[in-house]
Order: sequence, then structure tokens, then C-alpha cells
Amino acid sequence: MATRTPRSQRRTEALSRERIVEAAVGLLDAAGEGGLTFRALTEHLATGPGAIYWHVANKGELLGAATDAVVAAALAGEAARVPDSPQDGVRAVALGLFDAIEAHPWLATQLSTHFSRSPWGPVAPRIFESIGRQVRGLGVPEDGWFVAASVLVHYILGAAAQNAANTASGHALGPGTDRAEFLDSVSTAWEELDPDEYPFARAVAGQLRDHDDREQFLAGIDLVLAGITTRRRPGTEPATPPTA
Repeated sequence: MATRTPRSQRRTEALSRERIVEAAVGLLDAAGEGGLTFRALTEHLATGPGAIYWHVANKGELLGAATDAVVAAALAGEAARVPDSPQDGVRAVALGLFDAIEAHPWLATQLSTHFSRSPWGPVAPRIFESIGRQVRGLGVPEDGWFVAASVLVHYILGAAAQNAANTASGHALGPGTDRAEFLDSVSTAWEELDPDEYPFARAVAGQLRDHDDREQFLAGIDLVLAGITTRRRPGTEPATPPTA
């Protein structure tokens, strides 16, 4: 006679770590870090807290797993193909992270936390590896790999986080807020600044009004890449883009 598996054991087996992390990402997207509680998670998954604690020890571990899952998904497309050039590889990684931070408002803060408090992994090494492979392909000498990769990572995460913060601020102004109207009001305010004290701000006010966040982000990537390639040692040619 076959032995029946207890219901609680079947439930624990069905409730995988992946399902828990996926549900956590959904709660974070909907309500931010404050909305991610084990009580909300148990209600969402229709299970008991014990089944969840079987897979994750605490909220910190759950936040780390959710962050790593989103970052891994953002970089998956870049890892699945060989770019036409290292520059294109950097742009692919950068846009993957930019879009992920835009789609998940909580992600920027978690990335900052991971880089400052737990850089040993897995999030920081995953991002550095994706960027570093392309830096190596640019022909940067080995003793400059860390600096070049760090500059790119800091720009990508910083610019993407600022863009996400701007988006969040726009949402906070109310559902009827239009981005173009908001930028126009800021641009107009800059144009009215004292010309002797703020000549530069006044000069770029029109560019502020008309800029596209994504295009500006990629322009910044190109500026950083230009600086990195300019600082290559004389006679150093870019390496063949790595395939693995």
C-alpha cells in the first residue's frame, strides 16, 4: 500500500523558494519595502508562516533574494548573446539595469544597500561581472579593469536611480501630472534665474525641457566609454568580445 504524503509536507514542497521570491517582488512593486511582510506574504500565498520560513530565514534574506532575482532577469538577455562590440555589450547591460530600476521603484535603494553592506554577493559580483567582461573586451589593461568597471557601474546605478526618483516624485504630485508640463515648469523657472549668478543653468534650460531620459542615459554611457577608450595604453587594441 502506497504511503500518503502529509498535506503539510506536500504544501511545503509545492511552495518553492522561487514562488516565494516571485510573490515578494510583486508585493515590493505594489507597496514598497514597507508592504513586504511575512503576514502579507502568507496571505498572498495562502500558506502558513512556517512554510515560508522553511525557505527564507528573515526579511533581509528575502529582500536580497528578490533583488538578485530582478537583477538576474535584467541581465539575462545580455548574457544570452554575444554583442557586436564591447561598447554594445555595455549599453545592453546598462539598459537592462535602467529598465529594471524604472520598473521596480524599490530596486535602487536595495542595490545601494547591497553594494555598501554586502558587496560579497551575489548582486554586486553579478553586476560587476556583466560590466567587467565588456571592459576587458575594450582593451583596458588589467590593472585598470576595476577602476573602469567601477566608473561604469556607479554611473549606471546612480543615473538609473535618479531617473527612478524623478519618476516617483512625478507620481507623488498627483495622477494628473504630465511629465512635459512638469519639465516645462522647471525649465521656465531656470530661465528666470539671475543671469549673472546662473548663466549656465539659464543656457541649458531649453535642453532640460526637451530631453529624453533614456537618450540622456545612453549619452552618458557613451561619454564614459569614450573616456575609458581614450585612456587605453598606446598601441593596445580592443580584445575579442568574450563568449562566456
